[in-house]
Amino acid sequence: MATKKTKKQTFTEQELAAITRIQQESGVSRKAAIKKMRKTQASIKKIAAPVTPAPAVEAPRAEPTKTPAKAVVKFEAKSPAQVSAARSEGIRLFKLSGRPTKEQFILVYGEKGAKMTWDQRAAAGVPAEQFQAALAAKVGK
Repeated sequence: MATKKTKKQTFTEQELAAITRIQQESGVSRKAAIKKMRKTQASIKKIAAPVTPAPAVEAPRAEPTKTPAKAVVKFEAKSPAQVSAARSEGIRLFKLSGRPTKEQFILVYGEKGAKMTWDQRAAAGVPAEQFQAALAAKVGK
């Protein structure tokens, strides 16, 4: 029976405390906690690596302008009934347009065609009812 010789690892008190903390927080084995600790230490060393600054070039300073505050888009949660109704409407329009493929969407609406909603596609000029006619016009060219 062959035995595997391993090197006994020695840790500082800070490392031992970190290993114990990781074990308690994550509920992992000691071996996994050691790996996790070393991984975080390596990432910290990469982040804290000294960077040589580029030579400073004095650029003329313009007066600071006020940048418009970013519009905060609030996400309103929909009820399951609303989500279901929206999904079924999208499926209805998909069937109405002839079950097009992703390539066909891109051909008619452009690069973002497959990612658009049906409302966005209608605003682009081709509603679901006229999709097959628009596709035939694009293919016929």
